[in-house]
Amino acid sequence: MSSKTRESTVKIRTMTLDDIPYIVELQKASFPQMAAEGVYWKPEQLKEHLKIFPEGQFVAEYHGKIIGSCSSLIVKFEPEYKEHTWIQACGNSKFKNHNPKGDSLYGADVSTHPDYRRLGVATKLYNARKDLAIKLNLRRIIAGGRIFNYCNFAKDLSPTEYVKKVKRREIKEPVLSFQLRNGFKFIKILPNYLKDPRSLNYATFIEWKNPRFIEK
Repeated sequence: MSSKTRESTVKIRTMTLDDIPYIVELQKASFPQMAAEGVYWKPEQLKEHLKIFPEGQFVAEYHGKIIGSCSSLIVKFEPEYKEHTWIQACGNSKFKNHNPKGDSLYGADVSTHPDYRRLGVATKLYNARKDLAIKLNLRRIIAGGRIFNYCNFAKDLSPTEYVKKVKRREIKEPVLSFQLRNGFKFIKILPNYLKDPRSLNYATFIEWKNPRFIEK
């Protein structure tokens, strides 16, 4: 089967309550080091996401198996590029900060199963978010992204220096490189963003501007 055919069998849909046990296991498989620290979605948190903003929660399904998911909320930042942590953006793990009158879709997480990472799952999930931002006439999508390989370079490079080398393609970086290819712009480094051993708790503030946004 060609890669194009395999990709076409990956279906993106909104999350349901029945998906929750599978998403919890997906999280543990996707982020083993973070899961060891207890950083992964719990069932009661996912239930709250569905209650607060069902349109913003997506799963990727492949032959009946959940192999990807992403969780989102709507926020309003003032100033628009303010420094923040994951908790400050989301309010808490139950998305207390969701603001239906906000102007930005905030990407709280994206998970793809390690055994299915050649199927375009993350791209499809990102596209679902873009479609949602356009549908809701949100000005942009923002997120704090992992710098997955930074732990291997931290002795010699600051996070900003590391990002510059990734952008020049001098360092292979699976997360940021993918985000840049998908139209996101690097804004700045966010320190103490989230407990993440590989990123040493740093994150990239990234932004995608909705080309169809209509100012009201």
